[in-house]
Amino acid sequence: MRKFLQMSAVPKSWDAGLLALRLMGVVPLLLKHGLEKVFTFSAMAAHFPDPLHIGAVPSLLFAMLSDSICTVLMIAGLWTRWAALITFVNVAVAWAFVHHFEFFGHGADHGEAIVLYLAILATLFFAGAGKYSVDGALQR
Repeated sequence: MRKFLQMSAVPKSWDAGLLALRLMGVVPLLLKHGLEKVFTFSAMAAHFPDPLHIGAVPSLLFAMLSDSICTVLMIAGLWTRWAALITFVNVAVAWAFVHHFEFFGHGADHGEAIVLYLAILATLFFAGAGKYSVDGALQR
């Protein structure tokens, strides 16, 4: 019973944890937001938010880079820290300027997910991808 409670049968590995974080934390961002921007780009371009006043299409292009290309890079573990930084900036700008830091109350349906994405992205930025990644293979 003691081994069961201590979970000694499950190996401890930061690298396995980072792989799980990349897969379970970033794949939903790609599936929900990245693919949506890739496949409906022209429809979204007409009404996409422009929080930094650079234009709707440049804003959408940056968000598409973040939510599709950078998420694929993070999932593969290639240039993970840069990809996490770019995506963190995009998500933080969206939360600040589009969602107005909403977390509680009416209209705050994305607040919890945004905070979780930011935590995942910050972790990947500071920790990197781990050894189970392209970055890890290139460092060997």
